Amino acid sequence: MPVLYDFPMAPSPRRARILLAEKGIPVTSVLVDLAAQEQLGEAYRAINPQCTVPALQLDDGTVLPDNASIWAWAEAVQPEPPLLGRTPVEKAMVASWNARIEFEGLLAVAEGFRNTSPMMKGRALTGAANVPQIPELAQRGIDRALRFIDVLEAHMAGRDFIAADHFTLADITAVVFVDFARIIKVKLGDAHPNLLRWRTALNDRPSIHA
Repeated sequence: MPVLYDFPMAPSPRRARILLAEKGIPVTSVLVDLAAQEQLGEAYRAINPQCTVPALQLDDGTVLPDNASIWAWAEAVQPEPPLLGRTPVEKAMVASWNARIEFEGLLAVAEGFRNTSPMMKGRALTGAANVPQIPELAQRGIDRALRFIDVLEAHMAGRDFIAADHFTLADITAVVFVDFARIIKVKLGDAHPNLLRWRTALNDRPSIHA
């Protein structure tokens, strides 16, 4: 059975957990304690030199070191449900929205959080290198996240899902972004009825709680 290197409180491994649960792919979870910087230790470096989670170790020993490799593998070995899209156009729209949510949403929240949180001192970026915080970047991240929440709100008018007429990877990335944004006090409210409707509906999916 594949082994998922995980940390429950972090947004990136949550994306992997949701995707694998949607696919019905069973895994064994191994905790990598990011709070204790276990990802920087020699034992985990030997598994994933990028020093990030998630990572998925397959039965043959191959290590998939990030979400991009995990979802590509999962879609190939378990095509149903098709989380990367069914048609060529759907696949293009899922890829586009997923990349946009990562860049304009998740990275904006990370910028706000990692440049101010005391627990992130010296760890302003993920990975093996120590990177100092730049507090001035935090407000930029918050402003970016607020702007992108409004973009998603307008986009979701009359829509049930982000990029297609069914649940896809773009919805996974979006729900993790929306939930993660609360760490910088960016929350859905009365100005976001479309996103609130979408987010409430997703609560019925067991994978969201994986």
